[in-house]
Amino acid sequence: MPARIYKPAKGAMQSGLARTKTWLLEFDQASAREIEPLMGWTSSADTTQQLRLRFATKEEAIAYAEREGISYRVEEPQAMSRRLMSYSDNFKFNRTAPWTH
Repeated sequence: MPARIYKPAKGAMQSGLARTKTWLLEFDQASAREIEPLMGWTSSADTTQQLRLRFATKEEAIAYAEREGISYRVEEPQAMSRRLMSYSDNFKFNRTAPWTH
């Protein structure tokens, strides 16, 4: 069963970089999910979907996958781009965009 090794991205509601410094190993979905007829819950016979292994480095995650005989693919993180602007820049005299309130 193939696995995916990646570094999670920062969430939309997250301002800090917590939980983005570790590498995760997650298994791909092996069987389709089904809707349980009595209660309507979504279920699956694949229990590896519940597993999320955290590693400090990408090399540790790759070494674990190779040691356990797990086929894997590595997804490199994209460079994070930040717009650096201070609050006082909103009120500069020589602003390029008009300021209306």
